[in-house]
Amino acid sequence: MTTIYDAAILLVDDNPDLLTLVTDNLRTAGYKTVCTAADCAAARAAFAAHRPDLMILDINLPDGDGFGLFRTLRTESDVPALFLSARDADADRLFGLGLGADDYLTKPFLMQELLLRVQRAYRTELRRSRVLTLGDCTVNLQDAAVRRADGTTLALTATERALLQRLADDRGHIVTYDAVCEAVWGADYYGYENSLNVHIRHLREKIEPDPGHPQWLLTVRGIGYRLTGEV
Repeated sequence: MTTIYDAAILLVDDNPDLLTLVTDNLRTAGYKTVCTAADCAAARAAFAAHRPDLMILDINLPDGDGFGLFRTLRTESDVPALFLSARDADADRLFGLGLGADDYLTKPFLMQELLLRVQRAYRTELRRSRVLTLGDCTVNLQDAAVRRADGTTLALTATERALLQRLADDRGHIVTYDAVCEAVWGADYYGYENSLNVHIRHLREKIEPDPGHPQWLLTVRGIGYRLTGEV
């Protein structure tokens, strides 16, 4: 993928009018590939066929829910995900973010806000070409790829990459919780703090030889995080 507009987007919603409206706006905004599904079964099939770079998932679906669908698809690939839902309860929003989703938008929403959040969730072209060396592991922030000593390659989500980028910018120094949240989710990051630990844990599982005893991505209790290693 050269730019964000080359990203293949999977849009899942059981409202055909909303599917058409969002698809048309995404394409008008410049996104070249948008595939749609109206239920979980169709979404799984579309995911397998198109291997999207980003998912936009409704919560209420006729044959399940977006939370369960997210869990299933995330076992296949760590693509960025944005939840859409008419359920505006804080518990639902925090639950979705706690699962590891990159954003949560409540219906009804402004189309421009959706487009901005899609850009925030996947902004490859805004990331500098930079490689982190973490022991026997290397992380290419441009490609959002972790390459381990055994030759395996793991993909970073947009949130994981943004976290690493912010910590790498001040490597060796403490970056506060607030600074990390603002860099990843913007100034209006209320509600995202609870999902930060989830993203940090998933990130450690990819870059640390022993995630339970991290040596690169360190927690400074009560303050924030510090990234060691070389750039």
